[in-house]
Amino acid sequence: MSENQNLLAEQRRALILDEVRRRGGVRVNELTRKLSVSDMTVRRDLDALARQGVIEKVHGGAVPVVEASTHEPGFEAKSALELTAKEDIARAAATMAVPGSAIALSGGTTTYALAQHLLDIPDLTVVTNSVRVADVFHAAQRPGSTGSRPGAATVVLTGGVRTPSDSLVGPVADRAIASLHFDVLFLGVHGISVEGGLSTPNLAEAETNRRFVQSARRVVVVADHTKWGTVGLSSFAALDQVHTFVTDAGLSAEAREEIEAHVPDLVVAGRAAADEPAQD
Repeated sequence: MSENQNLLAEQRRALILDEVRRRGGVRVNELTRKLSVSDMTVRRDLDALARQGVIEKVHGGAVPVVEASTHEPGFEAKSALELTAKEDIARAAATMAVPGSAIALSGGTTTYALAQHLLDIPDLTVVTNSVRVADVFHAAQRPGSTGSRPGAATVVLTGGVRTPSDSLVGPVADRAIASLHFDVLFLGVHGISVEGGLSTPNLAEAETNRRFVQSARRVVVVADHTKWGTVGLSSFAALDQVHTFVTDAGLSAEAREEIEAHVPDLVVAGRAAADEPAQD
């Protein structure tokens, strides 16, 4: 992690989190030297990361929070994390949806952000197992809404059993997805790594996501940098099955190299933010 005085607070915290996870813990005085910021700034960053539940503060520094591979946070808890990164990813991924095409969106807070950028793309057929994603399109199509217009998306909600993250999974969802064919699948993930591939803590969701991947001509993973290196209970696809990986500028150079060795197209969204002035 190189020194840089011109980092946004969110970028700085991403670097801190990466260092904590990579080394298993860091001290405040180490971070002040590496980032060239004050002790108070580092402590504020650690407080913010601790509130997100991704690190644990200890005397003089911080250590990573290790979640069980079966832990599945609820939608509201996940939606408060990495907001800027998800918006950058959503904006970049939306350019990959072609008017008149059939697309699929899996569950997740990043695909939820993406859905809001797809409302102006005409004549889409959208298949999703996410109640939240379907709500975005349905709200835009209500009479009198600003999004109600000719060419609005046709939305198919798969049905199934609802998970804590408001995704629908199980045999009903699996049969619906297996009978369809998508031009592009936009896939959110709980975790991704070279060894574990794409993974989730929910066994039923893993099977539903597996059907999504099998039914898509092109698989686009949308995942912020914090998902890299996380491994859930069940893997449902190998990294080599991904055609495009859309992530944010917080992803480390080492991780980018690993991904590029397996995925044909890596898109890093929001890179321009690195040139903006610092905000402690």
